[in-house]
Amino acid sequence: MARNDERRQLLADAGLTVLADQGARGLTHRAVDREAGVPVGTTSNYFRSRDALVAGLVARIGERLTPDETVLAALSTREPGRELFADYMRDIVRRLTVNRDVTLALFELRLESARNPDIAAMMSDWGRTGFEADVAFNTAAGLPGGAREIALFHYAVDGLLLDRLTTPLMPDTSTDEIVDALVAGLLP
Repeated sequence: MARNDERRQLLADAGLTVLADQGARGLTHRAVDREAGVPVGTTSNYFRSRDALVAGLVARIGERLTPDETVLAALSTREPGRELFADYMRDIVRRLTVNRDVTLALFELRLESARNPDIAAMMSDWGRTGFEADVAFNTAAGLPGGAREIALFHYAVDGLLLDRLTTPLMPDTSTDEIVDALVAGLLP
């Protein structure tokens, strides 16, 4: 069987679904094969070990959650201020909620990283890269706040997403309304 990027992505996406649905303990090569609808052994041809599979999932999360360059370009032309910061954060929240399985898999990997130093190292590198990209955009766009405010917003967004993707505390309150309140509370 020829190796190709499309098949690798298909398997990684199936792995993210398995991870989101069954948690870290359910993530096996066979479970990914079943989810992807491929012959048994296909996943192990692309990802030789569990560590290689997890590394592939971490990379795929990054690909799936990468900001759309046209959205960033449009945002970067606007006047700096709270409204722009809120719209940038809304885009982050939108990407994370639209990609529900990806976000749940991300949470699963973060929890697993508390028990597995290899996964912790992968997640730390991945998280640092995303955080640095957010700080760089914030600085380039002249937005209020710096690394501290971005970090605080990430902490808040993690809680917001956990709430929205599981059992919401206030299901009738819009996510945009919550983002606006967070931005108002975090920025001077």
